[in-house]
Amino acid sequence: MSTPYIPCLDLGSYINGTDEERKKFSDELGRAFNDSGFVTITNHGLSQELIDKLYDNIKAAFALPLEVKKKYEKPELAGQRGYTSAGKETAKGAKTPDLKEFWQIGQEVTDGDPVKNDYPDNEVLEEIAEFNAVTGEIYRKLEQNGTQLLRAIATYLELPVNYFDKHVHNGNSILRGIHYFPIENPELIPDDAVRAGAHEDINLITLLIGASADGLEVLTRSNEWLPIKAHHTDIVVNVGDMLQRLTNNKLKSTTHRVVNPPRELMKTSRFSVPFFLHPRSDMDLTSLPSTIDADHPKAYSDMTAGEYLDERLREIGLKK
Repeated sequence: MSTPYIPCLDLGSYINGTDEERKKFSDELGRAFNDSGFVTITNHGLSQELIDKLYDNIKAAFALPLEVKKKYEKPELAGQRGYTSAGKETAKGAKTPDLKEFWQIGQEVTDGDPVKNDYPDNEVLEEIAEFNAVTGEIYRKLEQNGTQLLRAIATYLELPVNYFDKHVHNGNSILRGIHYFPIENPELIPDDAVRAGAHEDINLITLLIGASADGLEVLTRSNEWLPIKAHHTDIVVNVGDMLQRLTNNKLKSTTHRVVNPPRELMKTSRFSVPFFLHPRSDMDLTSLPSTIDADHPKAYSDMTAGEYLDERLREIGLKK
């Protein structure tokens, strides 16, 4: 087995670095996305205090009684805003729903952009005073980080550095707070029931703030599951399906899962907060001509980001 290339990259060296430092960051990011499919990022501008505050609020939200959380569940929004209860999301191709509940926060358009009309309002969690302010601040910081990472990816793909900027400005990105609830009676759940079945993310890239417990595993290019030990202070970044389509598999979407804990830890919770960076719905995901040749024929049909998102939400059971 070859050791996967999993660099820990300093985002500050890209944002504030010399041309040489920026090129090095871009090359290492691209190499990792070709190899292990993910990197960890430091110096991302999220203080430990803010991360701790985020997790405190996420834990408090899921600790609310189910009847309170259900007030914020809007099936007509296909899980894109507010609360989604257990048993609603199933990994593509799986038969049993994931063992989780989640809360989603979406884009807040503040500059008069007419795209605002395309997005539903976020649910305001009245029972927890700081929840919307804290999650909103995290959303904006991760969106800024994601924009910088996409600039580095554009350089790696030999595109103009700002290629993605117009597509992700006021994009359809989602911050998801996830609660993998305690498994109280493991003998009563189906044999194939897991916290999150093996899947790829739908979006361009995902930025994940280190979770509250182990369990995340990534499928390496050598087809082996690799546990990810991410500290609360790091951000894990991986490629999603939209970027894979755009690059005709040059950058491959990372297959990952969240496994159930050892039996002695099954009655404990796990919390996680990924940021799914989506473009605007009208972005054309047609594979870039530079990624298509005789050895790499075009692998995907042409569609927009909005069309692809709609297709995938139906596949995972969030949309009818």
